[in-house]
Amino acid sequence: MRSRSLAILISVLTIVGIGGFLMIYFKVFQNNINLGLDLQGGVHVVLEAVDTPEAPVTPDSIDRVKAVIENRVNQTGVKEPLIQKEGSRRLIVELAGVKDTQEAIDMIGRTAQLKFVTADGKLVLTGQDLKNAQAATRPDNNQPYVALEFNPEGQKKFAQATTEIVNKYPNPEDPKRIIAIMLDEEVLTAPMVKEAITTGGAEISGGYEDLKAANGDAILLRSGALPVKLEKVAVQSVGPTLGADSLAKSSKAGIIGIVIILLFMIGFYRLPGVIANITLVVYMFLVLGILAALNATLTLPGIAGFLLSIGMAVDANIIIFERLKEEIREGNSLRRSIEAGFSRAFTTILDANTTTLIAAAVLYYFGTGAVRGFAITLSIGILSSMFTAVTLTRWLLRLVVDSGVKNTKLFGA
Repeated sequence: MRSRSLAILISVLTIVGIGGFLMIYFKVFQNNINLGLDLQGGVHVVLEAVDTPEAPVTPDSIDRVKAVIENRVNQTGVKEPLIQKEGSRRLIVELAGVKDTQEAIDMIGRTAQLKFVTADGKLVLTGQDLKNAQAATRPDNNQPYVALEFNPEGQKKFAQATTEIVNKYPNPEDPKRIIAIMLDEEVLTAPMVKEAITTGGAEISGGYEDLKAANGDAILLRSGALPVKLEKVAVQSVGPTLGADSLAKSSKAGIIGIVIILLFMIGFYRLPGVIANITLVVYMFLVLGILAALNATLTLPGIAGFLLSIGMAVDANIIIFERLKEEIREGNSLRRSIEAGFSRAFTTILDANTTTLIAAAVLYYFGTGAVRGFAITLSIGILSSMFTAVTLTRWLLRLVVDSGVKNTKLFGA
C-alpha cells in the first residue's frame, strides 16, 4: 500500500512537472491567449451618431451601425475586437494590435455609400444591389482593382442601364457613354461602356496604389453602408511599447506575488504547504489552459482577476490546513485529521466562493469590456480553485499519509 501510494505520488509530480514544462516550451498559452488593447497597443474610438434630414438616429439604426462596424472589423482580421453601445447614440470600438490607427479609424467611420450614376445624373444602382466585392490584381500589369458582383436585381438594373446607354449613344467614343462609380460622393472611376453588360458584374479600377487600398474599399462595400452619420468623439491610441511595458510590469508583479505565496505556504504549513504549492501550480496551468481553449483576450483587469483568484485558492488551503492542525492537536490520527479538516472547512470555502461568483456574475451582467474580462477570469479561477483546493489537495495529502509519513511536525502542528 505504501509503495503504491508513493509511486502514484511521484508519478503525479512528474506529470505535472513535464506537462508544465512542455506547455511553456511550446508557448501554448502565449499562442492561444490574445492580448487586449492595454497589453499590446491599438486604438480606442468613441463614435456618436448624428441626426441628418435623410437619416435620423433611432435605436434600430444604432443596432445596424454596430452590426456594420462589426462586419467591417471582422473582415480585417483583427482578433477579439470590442464593439459596444454606450447610451443611446454612442459606440465604443477597441481594436487591439492595430498598427495603422488612422487607417482603422477611417475605415470604421466611413459611410460607404456606393452609387452607379450615368453621365446625365441618372442613378443606376446602389450598394443595396451588390452581392459581393473582392480585391484582386491583374496578371498582365499587376494593377489592383475591385471586382463587383451584383445580386439578381442588381444584374437586371445594370444590364438595362448599359443597354440603354449603348443604344442612346451609338458612337463608341462618346464621352457620355460612361457609368461613374461613386463611394461617399467621390468618383472612384468612370469606365466607358463599350457594350451592354449582362454578366452581372463590374470593376472599380485605376485609382488604387496597391492591393491593400483596393481591399479596404472591398471590405467597406461587402459590409454595407452605415445607415446614419457618425462623428468621432474621442480617439485614443495605445502604442505597442506602452502595452508591452504594461504586460512586463504585470508579469513581474504576478511572479513576485506568486513566489512570496509559495514561500509563505512552505514556511508556515510545511508539508501541506508543499502540497498546496503543487496544486497551486496545477491551478495556474488549468486556468491558463481554459483561457487558451476559449481563445480569450487577456487585459490588465483580467490579470488582476487571475491574481485575485490565486489568492482565493491559497485562502481555501489555509482554511483547510488550520482545521487540519486543530484536529492533530486534539490527538486525532493524520488520516482522520485530514478528512475532518476538509469536511469542516468545506462549507466555509463554498460560501465564500459562491458569494464571489455572484459578485462576478453581477459585474459581467452590468459591466462592459475590461470589467467583463475581469469577471470571466475571476469566475474561471474560482471554479478551478474549488477543484484544486478541495479535491486535488485532499487526494495528494491522502497519498502522502498512505506512503508512510507519520510525523505530525511535518504538518506544522
